[in-house]
Amino acid sequence: MALIIAILVVVIIIGIYIVMYNGLIQLRVHAQESWSQIDVQLQRRNDLIPNLVSTVKGYSKYEASTLEKVTQLRTALNNVPDSDHAKKMAVSNELTGTLRTLFAVSENYPDLKASTEYQQLMEELSNTENKIAYSRQLYNSTVAALDAKIQTFPSNLVAKIHHITAMDYLQVPADAKDVPHVSFDE
Repeated sequence: MALIIAILVVVIIIGIYIVMYNGLIQLRVHAQESWSQIDVQLQRRNDLIPNLVSTVKGYSKYEASTLEKVTQLRTALNNVPDSDHAKKMAVSNELTGTLRTLFAVSENYPDLKASTEYQQLMEELSNTENKIAYSRQLYNSTVAALDAKIQTFPSNLVAKIHHITAMDYLQVPADAKDVPHVSFDE
């Protein structure tokens, strides 16, 4: 009888261990998948930028530096390795700020604002920015769930054994909260 109880206890312990391990792996996979969604939205935005630049170029001959910066940041974002999440988000945040500046500058050009192509691009970019924000939130929520599991007993023991480590949250830099500086001098 004692042997049966000992075997039953071992089976239960192994079962709990497997459930904890699988839970940690599922959370890690969800975090990786949510990062992938961010990456997809960043690429979608990058695909829209050339159309935006060419549309704005046709209307505003005086904003060449802003358009050049948007193009440079788009290229820089494409060149950041996929594994460097922090760098990718830093460049993305800078690009978002530059796009906001471009949108603010476009207020000086009524013909541009009235352009159907420009309005459609603005709507697509706005939707994409919203999706990026949602994807970032989902990523941080998933990372929080994973990090909580990694830090709580007994799953922290399983995480340590299998080298499952905490992931970094995506942070919004303080300067991204600033109002962009726009010059209306021509």
